[in-house]
Amino acid sequence: MRHVLPPPADLDWAYFLDIDGTLIDIADTPNAAHVDAGLLDLIARLNHESGAAVALISGRTISDIENRLGMPRLPLAGQHGLERRDAAGRLWIHAAPPAAKFAIKAALEPVLARHPALLIEDKGMTLALHYRRAPHLAAYALRLMTRLANDADAGLEVQRGKCVAEIKPSGIDKGTAVTEYLAEPPFIGRRPVFIGDDLNDEHGFAEVNKLDGISIKVGKGASCARFR
Repeated sequence: MRHVLPPPADLDWAYFLDIDGTLIDIADTPNAAHVDAGLLDLIARLNHESGAAVALISGRTISDIENRLGMPRLPLAGQHGLERRDAAGRLWIHAAPPAAKFAIKAALEPVLARHPALLIEDKGMTLALHYRRAPHLAAYALRLMTRLANDADAGLEVQRGKCVAEIKPSGIDKGTAVTEYLAEPPFIGRRPVFIGDDLNDEHGFAEVNKLDGISIKVGKGASCARFR
C-alpha cells in the first residue's frame, strides 16, 4: 500500500463510503455510536458536488443507517451488500434470513450466559458476535462462529471485522454493492472511490482496484487499498 494521499478529486468520481471506523468512531456497542451533525453536512455537500454519486456501504442494516443519519434519498447498502437501496429508491435484497440463524442463536445463548461481555446482534440476514468489551475472547469468538457456520451447512460464511465475527450468506459483499451501483445512474461511467477501515472493506477495495479506481484505507493494518 502506498503511504501517500490519493490524487485530487475529480468531477467524474463516484464515492462509496463505509460508516463505522471511517465516518464515525467505533463504539463499545453498535447502539452507542455517535453521529456528529457536521458529518451529515459534509456528506450532503459531497453528494451535491458529485452530482449525487455518493453511496454508504455498511455492515449495519439500512433501517439502522437511516435512523442514525437520516438522508432518506441517499443510496445505502446494508449488511455488507445483502440489502441495497439504489438512487431511485428501489430496494434490492440478495438473500432471505438464513433458516439456520435461529439454531445458531440458540447455540450462542449459553456462551453469552458464561461471557456476558459478549454481544450478539441479529441484523436479519446476518448474525454478529461482538467482543469489543472482551478482546481476550477474540480467538474463541472467531473459532466458535466459524464452527457454527460450518456445522449449519447452509451456504454461510464468517466475515471478520474489528472485534466482531459475523455469520452471513456467502457470495455477497461490499464489492458486490459497488459493482451493482456502477451499473446504475448516477454512478455509471464514473471512476469509483471506496473508503473504509476494516477487513470487511477489503472486498470494496479489491473491486475498485480492478476498475482502476481509488481505494483508501483509514487507519493501520495490512490492506489491498492503494492509498492510506
